[in-house]
Amino acid sequence: LPAQLLQLAQDAETELRLQRDLLLQIQKLSRLQRQKTPKPPQKTTPKILATVTEELPVIPVLVLACDRSSVRRCLDKILRYRPSARRFPVIVSQDCGHAETAKVIASYGQAVAHIRQPDLSDIAVPPEHRKFQGYYKISRHYRWALGQVFRTFRYRAAIVVEDDLEVAPDFFEYFQAVLPLLEEDPTLWCASAWNDNGKEGLVDAGRAELLYRTDFFPGLGWLLLAELWDELEPKWPPAFWDDWMRQPEQRRGRACVRPEVSRTMTFGRKGVSHGQFFDQYLKFIKLNDRFVPFTQMDLSYLKKDEYERFFLQQVYSAPEVQLEELQKDLGRDSGAVRLQYRGRDSFKALAKALGLMDDLKSGVPRAGYRGVVSFVCRGRRVFLAPPSDWTGYDPSWS
Repeated sequence: LPAQLLQLAQDAETELRLQRDLLLQIQKLSRLQRQKTPKPPQKTTPKILATVTEELPVIPVLVLACDRSSVRRCLDKILRYRPSARRFPVIVSQDCGHAETAKVIASYGQAVAHIRQPDLSDIAVPPEHRKFQGYYKISRHYRWALGQVFRTFRYRAAIVVEDDLEVAPDFFEYFQAVLPLLEEDPTLWCASAWNDNGKEGLVDAGRAELLYRTDFFPGLGWLLLAELWDELEPKWPPAFWDDWMRQPEQRRGRACVRPEVSRTMTFGRKGVSHGQFFDQYLKFIKLNDRFVPFTQMDLSYLKKDEYERFFLQQVYSAPEVQLEELQKDLGRDSGAVRLQYRGRDSFKALAKALGLMDDLKSGVPRAGYRGVVSFVCRGRRVFLAPPSDWTGYDPSWS
């Protein structure tokens, strides 16, 4: 018996040493990032050039996992496409305590850091929310995991991915290029890999380099800065965190960057949402398959003033057409056109007829900017837009 106790003590000491070494490794990477992150350009710099510098910032990828052993599909693509293990450390935060999923994550060894959400207890919820217990646990997990990234490991930015997402070949290139925009432009609060209306027939796959501003928080593979977490953590909601992010009190007039063609796709039909939107929309999202060298491009057009000048001019100079005209068009004309909506019901009817997601959150349409949703119909650019005297979102439209 003493020999067995001694062996147990030795095993426990070995495990603690491994955990300590892992923490030290992550903290070392965090220190390197803080020391080597280049200073942003001075305000006198006319443009933001997302060029590769000698010392690039470290941006961890936080993968939130629970009980999907298919997290392997997510991790395989992340590890295949990341250009540098030093610049893009992968941290997998696991909730739920699911043994099979933990075994899959452990199989990657030192390629990923595996951390575990310690509180697996049920959460006291209002009786009418009993069936939403899963959403409460997800929100708790997000708060803990983001706290680890920004408080314990002290990173300055992070990419957040869920375990049912597959990433595109230029996923890392995209986020590396847009990070300076978030650091420079206070009217941007996130960048997302996702286009809510990114179904195959609704995007221009040949223009995969196109990026947009959107007032709608897309999630599904997104980048945030530590400063944003400083703002959100004290008031983080007990449940439904993504819809909470879309409320005016959190968004505060800020926008996200999103791509024409999504850099993530979801393969997770089963989950707490029970496949909501999956069969109708999500499984048809086009995943970009062409590498775009974003870091070699000038992305300054996404800064608010410049973007609104050219985007709004593009929208409201496009000829207005009726839905029937657009549906009858056989591709003879290729120029951009505008469909105008004048109220909530008008928007929803047009969106539904065109195959767009028609739901609104706090009055904001998915992928919309200043009320405008840009998409492709029969190979033609279409702007679903409010009148040019639009003055703001109406939360009652939700």
